Amino acid sequence: MADQEPLKVTVEMLPKLLKYDNAVKVAGVDVDGMLRGKLMSKKKFLSIAADGFGFCSVIFGWDMHDQTYFKELGISNKENGYRDVIAIPDLSSFRRIPWENNTPFCLVSFFDPDTHASLSACPRSLLKRAVDKLAENGLGAMAGAEYEFYQFRAPQGHDGSERNSSSTAAFLRENPVNSLPSLTEGMFGYSLTRPVHNQEYYYGIFDTCKQFDCGIEGWHTESGPGVFEAALEFGEITQMADKAALFKLVVKSLGSKYGITPCFMAKPREGLPGNSGHMHVSLVDKSGKNLFHREEEDKEHEWQDLRYLSDMGRHFLAGLIDGLPDIMPIVAPNVNSYKRLVENFWAPVTVSWGLEHRAASIRLISPPTSSPKATRFEVRVPGADANPHFVLAAILALGWRGIEKKMEISIPPLGKGEDVGGATDKGERLAKSLKEATERFMRKESVAREVFGDEFVDHFGGTRQHEIRLWDEAVTDWEVRRYIETV
Repeated sequence: MADQEPLKVTVEMLPKLLKYDNAVKVAGVDVDGMLRGKLMSKKKFLSIAADGFGFCSVIFGWDMHDQTYFKELGISNKENGYRDVIAIPDLSSFRRIPWENNTPFCLVSFFDPDTHASLSACPRSLLKRAVDKLAENGLGAMAGAEYEFYQFRAPQGHDGSERNSSSTAAFLRENPVNSLPSLTEGMFGYSLTRPVHNQEYYYGIFDTCKQFDCGIEGWHTESGPGVFEAALEFGEITQMADKAALFKLVVKSLGSKYGITPCFMAKPREGLPGNSGHMHVSLVDKSGKNLFHREEEDKEHEWQDLRYLSDMGRHFLAGLIDGLPDIMPIVAPNVNSYKRLVENFWAPVTVSWGLEHRAASIRLISPPTSSPKATRFEVRVPGADANPHFVLAAILALGWRGIEKKMEISIPPLGKGEDVGGATDKGERLAKSLKEATERFMRKESVAREVFGDEFVDHFGGTRQHEIRLWDEAVTDWEVRRYIETV
């Protein structure tokens, strides 16, 4: 089954498809990109497969550690009793979980119980709404995702209990973060020998991702102790977002079995590179033809980086450039995200673009260095901690706004070897903190409000304000070590 095209499952097919199963696991995506779900009996699943079921809205009313938000938000709150929203299974996402005895699995999307409209803050729905705008104009979108992540050896419990992610959390409550051992030591990107040290785990992830229909195209060590990088097989953009979320599920689930804690934080270690979550996007017509490629070389444009980029591609790029500063909480959603976005660490810190320029926030990939059908944009600002559905929705929404408004590119491309640290005359400095980013995201005239609407911006912005407040109240080890004796 892993080598075949995914099944196009219908409700009528389910009884036969689930003939030998007792249960089905379902999950939806919350605003932090976490999968929230449960196991339900086959009988229950068959009864709700067409019309959906009630799912507690509190997953949109609490943070990643199940603490309700300080500020009551619209979807789930005390006033509405943290009521149910409607969760409808997306049968196109049907697959089986290889590491859980091939248990059937299905993703759900969330809907408002009163209006039956897609829920404003549902990540899968936000992306679908952006894709539907394209479809109305006969267009589609393709995408690819790349993830870097650190891996740590989970310590054994004091009682000799099995190593897993829970033992890591317990260990860190009593020990310094830097005492957690890396899977491997040293800086060794693209190593052929490092993966041999954990060969069963390394190949297990690759093979399991294929079986779970979130296949890896490229898989290698990255520079940093215990760091791997995966480039997922590109595909239709909504499926790509699902596969990105499911890839993390595979890694975390297998890591737990091997006593390894994968870490998708944007910046887990001081003084070392961070974890990126680069996203690649292109637009296609109904036949699958790449619409960013220019058939005939444009030799007249003042910027030769654009000579093979179509007019549609140029407008799309202009939309990304114009809107990027306003959607920073989406691509850098956590306090820690901004530790990665600093100068001199290969992470983009300005609004910038360039042909095959890996220091720019938007890298144009096109002829003459790639094939015409591979013409695309790589948005390099997101970290591995970002929600892939939100990120891809934002890229599409900003790009489509640029196309609709026929926007022109406002800044020249970065030259090779050009300094990108700090604000320049070519592009403004991106937000340096989640607080700065959220204030811009939520302001009345924000581009985010224009493309996503007030309801989503107010909800997601409110969740980020919650993170900011928790950070403002935190007392860190750094502060205590620095000031305990000296002030």
